[in-house]
Amino acid sequence: MDSPTLTHPRFVLRALRESDVPALTRIHADPDVMRYLRADGLPETQPRQAWEYIAMHLGHWQMKGYGKWALADPRTDELIGRVGYYNAPYDWPGLELGWTLGREHWGKGLATEAATVAMRWGFEVRGFDSIMSAIHPDNAASIRVAERLGEVRDGESMIHGKPCLIFRMTKERWQQRAAT
Repeated sequence: MDSPTLTHPRFVLRALRESDVPALTRIHADPDVMRYLRADGLPETQPRQAWEYIAMHLGHWQMKGYGKWALADPRTDELIGRVGYYNAPYDWPGLELGWTLGREHWGKGLATEAATVAMRWGFEVRGFDSIMSAIHPDNAASIRVAERLGEVRDGESMIHGKPCLIFRMTKERWQQRAAT
């Protein structure tokens, strides 16, 4: 399955593509962006790493029917971040909704808005029963996004040797929130 395009006045969620490599490399090369995302916390500065990330997530769509979208500026189509799903069968704590934006886009509400659009798609189109977000305990900004989404803390886990907090939204709670 190819990723559907989801539109919003402030952004577009679209398929990742090879032409996104330079923009994704810039985002991943920022140490502040990558601090909580990699096991070693180091930035990824090589275009090859961005290309491999894109290839993996395009494959995730094909294998699972869901995955990460490019979060793109609706005027220029430039990749400004990424949002969507990941669920590796071997070492991941569950169906995760994650978000990452270039630092110049932080603090504008885009992560919350894009994750809300992705969560709606997951519950209403894919019919997921539960969606979680795994967040490093020191990542206060992502914890705030999870809380704005209505996710509640549901335990702890380890990913690649690093601690993470699990925040979760169930389909039932999503439907209750949507009804109010």
